[in-house]
Amino acid sequence: MQQMKTRPDPDIIMPSPDDIRLTEQVSGIDHTGAAIQIRVPVERPLTLYLNAQEIVTMMTIGDYPEYLALGYLLNQNMLKSDDVVTEVEYDDDVQVVVVRTERNTNYEQKLRKRTQTSGCAQGTAFGDLLEALDITLPPAALHTSWLYQMTRTINTTPSLYLEAGAIHGCVLCKEGTPICYMEDVGRHNAVDKIAGWMYRQGIDPADKILYTTGRLTSEMTIKTVRMGIPILVSRSGFTAWGVDLARQAGLTLVGRARGKRFAVLSGEDRIVFDQDLASVDEEAPRHRRKGAADGE
Repeated sequence: MQQMKTRPDPDIIMPSPDDIRLTEQVSGIDHTGAAIQIRVPVERPLTLYLNAQEIVTMMTIGDYPEYLALGYLLNQNMLKSDDVVTEVEYDDDVQVVVVRTERNTNYEQKLRKRTQTSGCAQGTAFGDLLEALDITLPPAALHTSWLYQMTRTINTTPSLYLEAGAIHGCVLCKEGTPICYMEDVGRHNAVDKIAGWMYRQGIDPADKILYTTGRLTSEMTIKTVRMGIPILVSRSGFTAWGVDLARQAGLTLVGRARGKRFAVLSGEDRIVFDQDLASVDEEAPRHRRKGAADGE
């Protein structure tokens, strides 16, 4: 029987639950009227410029602003994969990040068409959501042993969610091992941080798996396909358009992945059933997030 890892590689890139900039201590009362002190995630604005043009102001916990900026521009098709980025400048005092490229850019027309996405913390997409989605995803496989190893490792890794709640996570994995773990108030920010990290590090997406704690919406499907990742996994549920787009793009879509259970609504030909379910534990109550009781 394969031994499942319960902790990621110590070199994995991820936010630190002990970083005092990412959470605040807040006082209140509980259901009995007793005074309490709890940690909650911060939310701060980050304004993104591409060269001299203001693109968007995002609400974020504030870590990895360079990766968030690059990933956002890549997933909006404003930054091309072959663009030469000459500088990424972040000013913490005014909460501004500027991405500069050799190519002259002007997205005035694109910025006029704005779509509020279903992502929490008010995700925004500009222009045609399906723009540049004509991408051929690479062949890949998802072994169920990798899936169970991956979800167990992610659920038992110290995180901002386990410390403060009210936050989403996205994790890039190779087989069953997480290699990049990002969290933010919106899943769209978390996945953009991963996209930016992959771009900066020159990571090949062909053999990777993307995991998210959020719903499998059209936005998450589009971002994953644009990143060239063939498999998307979530502990939450699906939307109809998210499934439809995944089927069109040939993306493997795995949802409601908790404990022994999961559901595959697209790309099921990539699933390799190699794990004995008798050796897989059900999810512990500590690791359940919103929606675990109602199937969503």
